[in-house]
Amino acid sequence: MASSSRLRQNFFRLLGLPFTVMPPEIDETPKGGAGPRQAAEDLAMRKIMAVVKKNEELGMRNEKASPSFPRWVFGADTIVVLEGDMLGKPENRDAAKKMLGCLSGRRHEVITAMALYNAPEKKADCRSVTCEVNFAPLSPAEIEWYLETGEWQGAAGGYQIQSLGGCLVKSISGSPSAVAGLPLHDFYAMLRDNGYRFGA
Repeated sequence: MASSSRLRQNFFRLLGLPFTVMPPEIDETPKGGAGPRQAAEDLAMRKIMAVVKKNEELGMRNEKASPSFPRWVFGADTIVVLEGDMLGKPENRDAAKKMLGCLSGRRHEVITAMALYNAPEKKADCRSVTCEVNFAPLSPAEIEWYLETGEWQGAAGGYQIQSLGGCLVKSISGSPSAVAGLPLHDFYAMLRDNGYRFGA
């Protein structure tokens, strides 16, 4: 797994998938000129390819199907989009406060891109899912309350819907797990389409 996300790790455990965490060492700044979906997919691809390259540099040659090289490498990226502006992970508390203030009482999109590298076949599959989230109006006191939870740290848009951040969300159009960072149905379909057999 080309990710250090504890939530995505929990989703893997939920599905009974064995995994090893190998965080990618890349600059996660979206490329200039890229649209939100393109930016999310590009980051997901860059994450898996960084891990593939790292493994190859360590001498684990995937074309030999070495047991030390993972059969699959998975990476994902989630981007929050408000009226065309991409909101990533807030750098600090003030940035998170600003994001939450902007999201308050408004609709925004959440795009989660997934990339899966099939090592023996040396092929990559990349897909993305878009959901619409409707935030409830938030008072300054509510924003401060949420900031105190610390959930904004490392979360696109400054909130985590799977935790107390769910209190801030009025409604969702689309997959709740996609907003949380991994669209389970689409991830399941991606694995199945790439040769992983559940229940085998």
